[in-house]
Order: sequence, then structure tokens, then C-alpha cells
Amino acid sequence: MESTAGPGQLLAISDLHISYPENRALVEQMRPSSGDDWLIVAGDIAETVADIRWALTVFAGRFRKVLWAPGNHELWTHPRDSVKLRGVARYEHLVELCRELGVVTPEDPYPVWQGPGGPVAVAPLFLLYDYSFLPAGCATKAEGLAYAESTGIVCSDEYLLHPDPYPTREDWCRARVAETERRLAALPEDLPTVLAGHYPLDRHPTQVLWHPEFAMWCGTELTADWHRRFRVATMVYGHLHIPRTTWHDGVRFEEVSVGYPREWRKRPGSPGRLRRVLPMEVETGDRGVAPGAGRGRGSAR
Repeated sequence: MESTAGPGQLLAISDLHISYPENRALVEQMRPSSGDDWLIVAGDIAETVADIRWALTVFAGRFRKVLWAPGNHELWTHPRDSVKLRGVARYEHLVELCRELGVVTPEDPYPVWQGPGGPVAVAPLFLLYDYSFLPAGCATKAEGLAYAESTGIVCSDEYLLHPDPYPTREDWCRARVAETERRLAALPEDLPTVLAGHYPLDRHPTQVLWHPEFAMWCGTELTADWHRRFRVATMVYGHLHIPRTTWHDGVRFEEVSVGYPREWRKRPGSPGRLRRVLPMEVETGDRGVAPGAGRGRGSAR
């Protein structure tokens, strides 16, 4: 594990969706407050490799260290992307892109933040989901998907996120969970962690979704105790487009997404604000969310 000493802030952002010009402009304005700041990018930069490269190049040129975890949009094989790789091959292509830029990926040694609030190991996660966050009354994936289809709320992953060579996305998820669990268990027992992935480790953040059936595409029950098992100081995630702070079993869960322009325009405050993970901010409840804003998730996600 690599360490770094000095002042600075550990910052985070996700769901940049820079195919929207307004969101690309937000990225152009994002800058560190000092030369010692680190930035976690927790997925959904964009759907094309060219856009992903652009954003990570910008961040790598500004922050002392950048850590990236993929969202579902990065893993899509999108019709407008010239890179037609699918599944694991696409993910590995993005990992190599990150390494070319000096960006830390879920495949690399976990760096140790030694600035204010440290030391903590900062672990970018790639875990996916396994449809275990089922809608009420549904006992199987098939029942959950049928219910979601009846409501018109079906994640675009069903058409664009391919698990090749795994038979299913849940098979890929289980393999990712097993390997990540092994690596986290090997960390020193006295070292706290910041776990940063696109999806929350626990289901509780999805309880405010306007469309609770979308939770099926939001994580896995296999990680429900990780915030306790792995000495988590903060769990950083995105995907829900509901930026806020919650606490679960005394552990801070920080949703750091920007979201789509139609969502962030409804919220008070400056859009695209980098969220501080360490040193910990004084919390006064959920932040940056207008009543009811950003809570709907539909078929275009």
C-alpha cells in the first residue's frame, strides 16, 4: 500500500454524465483547494471511452491522486461509442486507460490517506449488483423484473451492460464481491477504511426512491455487513442521484452524485460541489437535496 503525508482533503464526486454539455462545464470548473487534495470518482462519468478519458485526464492533471470506481454507464456497450468491447474486456480496457493516466482503479493496491482524518486505506470498489434488493412481495429475480416491467421502470443495463464472459450480471457481481472481500480482509486489522463504489454497500439508501423497484439495480445483500466488518470510516457511493449523508450502524454513508441537469437545477446550492470525505465535515442532516428532487429513477438509467 502506498502512503502520502501532508495536509489536504479527500474529496469525492460521481455521476458526472458529461454527455450533457452543462455537466461537462461543471467538470471544467472542478479544482482542488490545495496541491495535496485527492479525488474519488465513483462512477458514471460517461458512456464513451473518449469522454471517460477526457474527464479523468482533467482530474489527473489537477489533483494529487485520483481514484476511480466504475459505474454502470462506463460499462455500457453504447451504440455511439466507437469502442465495442463488452463486459470484462471493456472493464479491463478502462483499467488500462486509468493506469496510463496514473489513476487508481479497483485492481490496484489501496492507497493510504495520511492527511487530516487519516490514516485510512481508500479502496475503490467494483461490485455490481445481483438483484437481491427485490421489491416488496417479490421472492425471485424473475418476479422482480416482471414487476419492474409492469411499472415501466427497467434499468437500461438490461440492454447495454453485458457480463461477458460471465453468464449473467449477478454471476459477475458474485465474482467481484468474493475477490474484493478477500483483498479487504487482508488489510491490517487496525487500519480504518474509506470504501468507495458506485453502489451503496447496504440497501437503506434506496428506501427514498420514488420507484423502489429500481433498487434491484443498486447493489447486493452480500455486502450488507461490510461497513462493520472492514472498519469503514465513510462509505462513498453514487448511482441514486440523491446527494446526501446518512448514518447506518454509526457509519457514515455519503452519496456524492451530480446527476442530470434536470435534477441538479432543482437543488439549492452550487451544482457539482466536490464532497469532502476527510477531514469529516460537521453534518446537519441531508444536504443539497430539495424536497422530492432527484428521487425518481426510470428506464433511461
